[in-house]
Amino acid sequence: MTFLMIIQLLIVLLALWVGSRYGSLALGAISGIGLAILVFGFGLKPGTPPTDVIYIIIAAVTCAGIMQASGGMDWLIQMAERLLRKNPDRITFLAPLCTFFLTVLVGTGHVVYTLMPIICDIALKKGIRPERPCGVASIASQVGITCSPIAAAVVAFVSISNANGFEITIPKVLMVSIPACVCGLMAAAAASYHRGLDLDKDPQFQKKIQDPEQRKYIYGPTVTTLDKEIPQSAKNAVFIFLGALAVIVFFAIFQNALPTYETLRAVKGATPATLADGTVITAEQMIKSGIQAYGMTEWYQKPLAMNIVIQIVMIAAAALMIIFCKAAPKKAVSGPVWQSGMVAVVAIYGIAWLADTYFSNYLDEMKLMLADVVASYPWSIALVFFLVSVLINSQGAVVVAMLPLAYQLGIAGPVLLGVLPSVYGYFFIPNYPSDIATVNFDRSGTTIIGKYLLNHSFMMPGLICVITSTIVAYILANVLHGAGLF
Repeated sequence: MTFLMIIQLLIVLLALWVGSRYGSLALGAISGIGLAILVFGFGLKPGTPPTDVIYIIIAAVTCAGIMQASGGMDWLIQMAERLLRKNPDRITFLAPLCTFFLTVLVGTGHVVYTLMPIICDIALKKGIRPERPCGVASIASQVGITCSPIAAAVVAFVSISNANGFEITIPKVLMVSIPACVCGLMAAAAASYHRGLDLDKDPQFQKKIQDPEQRKYIYGPTVTTLDKEIPQSAKNAVFIFLGALAVIVFFAIFQNALPTYETLRAVKGATPATLADGTVITAEQMIKSGIQAYGMTEWYQKPLAMNIVIQIVMIAAAALMIIFCKAAPKKAVSGPVWQSGMVAVVAIYGIAWLADTYFSNYLDEMKLMLADVVASYPWSIALVFFLVSVLINSQGAVVVAMLPLAYQLGIAGPVLLGVLPSVYGYFFIPNYPSDIATVNFDRSGTTIIGKYLLNHSFMMPGLICVITSTIVAYILANVLHGAGLF
């Protein structure tokens, strides 16, 4: 690695670090500063922004945001609360499963803020240390992203993998990620089951509740959504949303049912042609110009791409909710699901463009440096994914920014599918909104950030979950690949 490469890499890392400190839209916007320095200052050729992934996120969060505006999200939270209140003794295991599957359904972890105070309330009233279910439930709300059929991380993995010769579908990704992540969560929940002192044996907690005001604040009124009446229109919105997911999964499995279109493609093994004036033209250039040339390009029937399918189905489902389920578009725009989704769009736009600009300009050097390592230990790319995630707080952005490089390094698709859970590492530094909110929701004060920053309530369940999930996914992906399923 040359001195110039190191300087430019430091600029990339500095942009990501500064952006993560400001949070929200700044993560993508400040990446733009790093991009400007690389392009205008160092003359690097700009990379390609991940427009397909961005369009999918916009469609998915619009649909989920409209469902939230209709009241459908309240119904999902209500059903989760009923399950938790019927089984308070098992809340350390059931709470993370509830937050996990909420994220799987909606594609974003920001839907759990209403459920977190309920989890804390149930634990307190049952005498269970709230840190136990709250810590792992917050982790679970983010782990579900790699298990959602409409999440950017999953869709980007499928799109980028297919473009690099690894033919994989969304259902096949979920066949690996869902069981692996559930195993990881249950391991984390088991480790959290007896974590810390019970409330009746915790001297700090007992000292707090000696103060009548503190006791009133901690135990307070019961936090619940069960007294909220859910209209039929809200339930219908959930049915439309679930129907849209079912349609997407159906087309992902039965792609022969998709419409096809006549499209040009390069003939296998085609070599560039030299024109009369000496200009060399490639098959790709001919395809862009719509030119058919014998021995270089050919027409074939191409099925509708899944990224287009997802966009069409999600936008259509959102429209149906607006028309038939009394969902107010203005309310959707002001809701947390839509807003967090748009923040993710800006983050992925800036981060992925910055990363692609750097790596695409130094791809040969990267191959030379890392070829021996990834050839001997291909699973080591999981460490890279994890460390990048610690910096950029977005699993979708990690996939979009780093997966093309991983394929260029020659790492096999099944290996990359096996390490997919490792793209979640931003619990390591507890500055993510769901973690901060969870600390604030826990009135007992047992869920903490920690005096030394890294000794926080999310570190232990996060590490156990990600490590276990990655190991299980790696084994499962290789077993299914060996069985010929992909």
